[in-house]
Order: sequence, then C-alpha cells, then structure tokens
Amino acid sequence: MLSGTKPLSGIRVLAVETQVSSPFCTMMLADAGAEVIKIEPPGKGDVAREPGPILKNERGEKTSGYFMRFNRNKKSLTLNLKSEQARLIFKELIKASDVLVENLKPGTLTKMGLGYEQLQALNPRLVHAAISGFGQMEGYAGPYSQRPAYDIVIQAMGGLMNLIGEENGQPIHPMIAFGDIVPGMLTAYAIVLALYKRQLTGQGEYIDVAMFDVMMTLTERANTLYSLTGNVMSRGKETLIHPWGAYKTSDGYVALIVLESSMWEKFCNAVGKPELFKDPQFDNAMKRAKNRQALDPVINEWMSGKTTEEITGILLEAGVPAGPVRSAKEVYECPQASARSMWIEVEDPVAGKVKLVGNPIKMKNVPVDSTALPAPGLGQHTEALLSEILGYDSEKIEKLRLEQLI
Repeated sequence: MLSGTKPLSGIRVLAVETQVSSPFCTMMLADAGAEVIKIEPPGKGDVAREPGPILKNERGEKTSGYFMRFNRNKKSLTLNLKSEQARLIFKELIKASDVLVENLKPGTLTKMGLGYEQLQALNPRLVHAAISGFGQMEGYAGPYSQRPAYDIVIQAMGGLMNLIGEENGQPIHPMIAFGDIVPGMLTAYAIVLALYKRQLTGQGEYIDVAMFDVMMTLTERANTLYSLTGNVMSRGKETLIHPWGAYKTSDGYVALIVLESSMWEKFCNAVGKPELFKDPQFDNAMKRAKNRQALDPVINEWMSGKTTEEITGILLEAGVPAGPVRSAKEVYECPQASARSMWIEVEDPVAGKVKLVGNPIKMKNVPVDSTALPAPGLGQHTEALLSEILGYDSEKIEKLRLEQLI
C-alpha cells in the first residue's frame, strides 16, 4: 500500500441497510476508503431519512440529522428489490463487488433469491456480512432469531440496562445506542478479517453478527462474575472497587477510580485524610466497597467545597485517575477532541456546513480526514453507478426509471 493511501481503497461495498447498525459499519468502511453503495428503495429510501433533528434551508428543503450521522462518504443507488428485474440488476452489481452488508430481517434476502448461497455462486469472493438482533446462521440461530430487535430491546435482553441506574431504582437506558453502534463496529472488524482471509485463500465468507451477542460481550464482567461466583452484579453499586463513580463537586461532578493499595494511599493523602489509609475497614478495595457508607461522606465533604477543575487537578497531581463529567457541549468545545481531529466538517447541500463526529482510528501513514462527503441524496448516484459499473446507457437507465425499478 502506498503511503497515504486509505486501507480499503479499491474495495466496493454494497449496503442493503436501514437505521443504525449496518449504516455505522459501512460508514467506518467508507471512512477507510471503501466505495460504499447504499441500496435504497425508490421513493422514501432508508427509513432513517425520516427522524429528526430535521434541518431546513432558506428554500424550504429538508434533511435529517439522524440520517446524516451515519451515512457520510457513501453513494446512494435506488433499486426496487421487490421486482425480479431489479434483483437481476442487483446480482450484476454483486458480481462487481467485494462486500455485501445488510441488516434486514433474517431470511428477507434469501426469500428474494439473494441469500448467501445464491450470491456466493455468482461471486465466490464475496464477503457477506449480516447484522441482526439475535443471529441467523444455520446451527446458531436460536429460539429468538426471528424476533424484531431495536437498540433498547437488545440492551435490555443482553444485560446492559440491568446495570444502569440507581441502586434501588428502575433500569435505565444510557441514551447511547450501544446495541446498534458496537455491533456495527465489530462487523467492520469482521469484514476486514474476512477480506484478509480472502487474500490468503481466494474465498469469500459469510459473517453473522448478533446484537444480543455483542451486548453479552459488553457486559462480560457481570456475566463472568455470575459464572464464577453466582453473585449478580446490581446497578448503582460497585462491590469490588471503591472509591468508584461520579462524585458531586461545587459546580458539577468528577469521576474517579481507586484500585490498588498504592493508589488508595495517594488518594487519602490528596483528600487530606492520610489516617484513612491505615484504617482496617478500608484496607482493600472490596472492604472499601462494603463500607462505602462510612467512607463516602468523608469524600463528599472534601468535594463539596471545591470546583470540578480544582478536584481534577488535585487528584491528577496525586496520581489518581480522575476526570470531569462532561456534557455534549463541553465535549464539543474540548481541546483534546480538536487535537484528535474528532470533529470533521461536512458541506451538506441542505444544512450547509456542519460538524460531525469523526473516525476514532488514527494511522501513521494514512491521512486523517478533516472533511467528508455529505450523506447522499436519495438515488443521487444511481445513473452514474449503473453507467460506470454495469455499462448501462442513458436510454436504458431512463427505461428503468419509467418502470419504477430505480
């Protein structure tokens, strides 16, 4: 690979996708240089084009901020896969592609004659990645495979929500789409593994990612604790480590963690209570967790008279990991985010110049993008792609449009 070339340059990805999990995956592939072609039904396109925030320009044109978040650097091709003729076009595109990513209801593409076996016969080098709520690969489908799955349902069933909230309160959704975004990330990783395997063997691969499995992986600590001890980790209460959590200051909150003995001694000295270090009820992390009702009032009193910035500085100077609990506004203005190029500018035809969260992966010999192409308009690239990839002329493309196939 030439210095400065993006890792997935030359890889073509077809995306039959909706909402978040697959779009996040293919956005990561597009950021890495892949040509991502988003296949959308004519008319409305991906249903993710509908939710807000809805942005308007002076001409009254609208665009969805929800859709904008996960679809930069992609191309849009409309294709009515309910039509046999359109499915033939899709098969021709498959022959000219490296990867297919989809998150439709399990079995949907198979019923259309577009399942892995059918497509693999057309293109043995194809990497087909399928994301679903509970998995679908033969031999691993399980009793829930046909259940509908959205982020909140998966977070609940995979154990994540049970760990979030007050100790005696109800489970709470964290307002972060872990159930969608993390499966998307891991699917991108799996696709790269499959492409590397294809380079060695010449053969494509089928990838089955279940959002449920990913939630089990994210909650591995609680799951392993139960497996090893029979103890169920409860929300709002850390039983193995203390001090741990967010503590209130005079103007906000500071998050901190104290692990081993040396760190505990540093913390005691930092808060001006060196005698706590020799107190037998606090001499290891589990004892401190068990006796936190005696310890936390001391910490809270020290915190209450100081600002978040003051406390963070004191603890960091002492060698104790700590940081302020920040809002989205504070993250937006954070100099570290700027230094890491974590905001990229996108010139959207409707919204104008906007900033979106950038890619977290940095490589020495790959340029870091400060800008990106906007999310595509519905069917924006249909004519160009059918012409460039399949050699269709304008007359044939217009005929397909009149027949409402594109």
